[in-house]
Amino acid sequence: MSAIAGIFHLNEEPINLEHGRSIMKALEKYPANDIQIWHNEKVFLGCHAQWITPESIGEQLPYYDYERQLAITADAIIDNREDLFEKLQVDRSLRKEITDSELILLAYEKWGEESPKFLVGDFAYMIWDGKRQKLFGARDFSGSRTLYFYFNSQKFVACTAIKPLFALQEIQKVLNEQWLAEFLAIPVNFESVDPTSTVYKNIQQIPPSHFISLVNGKLSLKRYSTLSQREKIHLNSNNEYEEAFREVFQEAVTARLRTHHEVGAHLSGGLDSGSVVSFAAKALRKQNKKLHTYSYVPVHDFVDWTHKSRIANEKPFIESTVKFVGNINDNYLSFDERSPYTEINDWLDTLEMPYKFFENTFWLKGIYEQAQQQSIGVLLNGQRGNWTISWGPVLDYYAVLFKRMNWIRLYQELNQYSKNIAVKKSRIMSEVRKKAFPSLYRLIQSKEQFHFPMIINPHFAERTSVFEKLNEHGIDITASNLPSAYEVRNRQFEQLYYWNTTGTYGSKLSLRYSLWDRDPTNDLRVIKFCLSVPEEQYVRNGLDRSLIRRSTKGYLPDKVRLNLRTRGVQGADGVHRMASYWDTFIDEIRQISLDPVVGEFINLQVIKESMFRIKEKPRPEYAFDFDFRILMRSIIVSRFIKNFT
Repeated sequence: MSAIAGIFHLNEEPINLEHGRSIMKALEKYPANDIQIWHNEKVFLGCHAQWITPESIGEQLPYYDYERQLAITADAIIDNREDLFEKLQVDRSLRKEITDSELILLAYEKWGEESPKFLVGDFAYMIWDGKRQKLFGARDFSGSRTLYFYFNSQKFVACTAIKPLFALQEIQKVLNEQWLAEFLAIPVNFESVDPTSTVYKNIQQIPPSHFISLVNGKLSLKRYSTLSQREKIHLNSNNEYEEAFREVFQEAVTARLRTHHEVGAHLSGGLDSGSVVSFAAKALRKQNKKLHTYSYVPVHDFVDWTHKSRIANEKPFIESTVKFVGNINDNYLSFDERSPYTEINDWLDTLEMPYKFFENTFWLKGIYEQAQQQSIGVLLNGQRGNWTISWGPVLDYYAVLFKRMNWIRLYQELNQYSKNIAVKKSRIMSEVRKKAFPSLYRLIQSKEQFHFPMIINPHFAERTSVFEKLNEHGIDITASNLPSAYEVRNRQFEQLYYWNTTGTYGSKLSLRYSLWDRDPTNDLRVIKFCLSVPEEQYVRNGLDRSLIRRSTKGYLPDKVRLNLRTRGVQGADGVHRMASYWDTFIDEIRQISLDPVVGEFINLQVIKESMFRIKEKPRPEYAFDFDFRILMRSIIVSRFIKNFT
């Protein structure tokens, strides 16, 4: 709900208030309901507050507890308030008014460095412990809120955003070449294998699931949460699993409706956002509030080029959900004048770093703008749903049955799945064998494998030893050896670098538009439950994602709930939108291909080859083409470098 800042002097030099005010001044680009500071001789804390929850209205933040000698500044919404009230034995007469930052402070007093483990929600905060002369802070398990810092032998400086840190003259803006090398070398959508690093050499970030402690001049970062495979629960029936799911998911959704503003939600035609919306609309009806939904649709003259199993315009499915669920004000938005190309400069300014996920940027930003205009305080999404509530990779599960020689179950499942999707069992079984023995099939098809082109300059790669570092972390830079769905899911919850991307853009967009992006499918309680459910609950009776399909009976229309034959694909009209200025796009690429500054980092020959293949005509199917992806990433990096220097 806030942008926060802090300065801590490690030497005897008193705080220069002008330094703190300079950082707070730089935060004025963001809207705020209130701006406050607190300081003593060696600590400065600031808060650029946006009031989202009822308890936050008029909140004193930073807050200093004179009795406990604890000060806090926080960017936080805590979702397990009732649980914490009981554990902390908070008087019932005080519970309605107590703020989330005060609750964090009470948790710290009771549990100290262990306290972040007990918090469920989205948070980044700093606490000054006067008794112990200690600065303590933490970031939630998935990094939903950002917190960057600069540290040397004399001072520690932190802020929600990066650029305000450069308001202090001693903090120099220096390019982190190692980060940039990893960004360019990693083909998929995360930036770096080091979750503490940023594109600026002197600026670090608290990683997701970590707390930071600074005492006696010593800084330490420690991980407090690990989401590995959990012990499986064993209930008595399918119905009991469904009831247990609905209970934990409704709790997560309802907790995220806590705002004195209106509530909005992203809504596609699929299961994840549809489930979030159906549970939210039900809960809001009890509060006499309507849910506002925002759905991206392609421009009117777009002709869907995608495979018959995909659908670019999900509006019929969305309308079916809206009609079935009720209590919804639905908005369908196409943002006709926008494209991934038109939004680059704005996203670079917002994120303060290069980015890879350009395909959906034009409508993501547009939805935030529309939500702000309609006084939305909380904007729900189901972004983590593929790994939690709608888990259930059917072919990978059948491959497990195949390798275990569980023939009876496999035959039954194949027979039902074949009927459900109207595909021959022999064809399904062929894909199952590939999943079961991927190494064998890679060997057979080795000549046909496609490697994602390396856009990093080979000399830059050698100078930074980036390939060696990525190899040490098990990163496949060719994007050709596809892991199983189970391996990917495990990495999603074990490797912190996956979390930083969504946390960065969610935090900074919400700060810019003064509304909070919230994902119930990423709730810690939901994740722990979903990881504990036996795999056979997720693929059952020829249904992938079986648990969510069964659990949402009566919540979602069967057209959506039982749809196995088509899946939505967003951003398919990205290149189509660029048709009128395709030549401008190609001209910029041509200039980049001749730029020696950019050429220090990017392989210009690869850029020229990609440009040659697609320059003549903006075919709509280029939207997800590797060549187009290479060129867009090159433009994004090039503009960042030029603005940097």
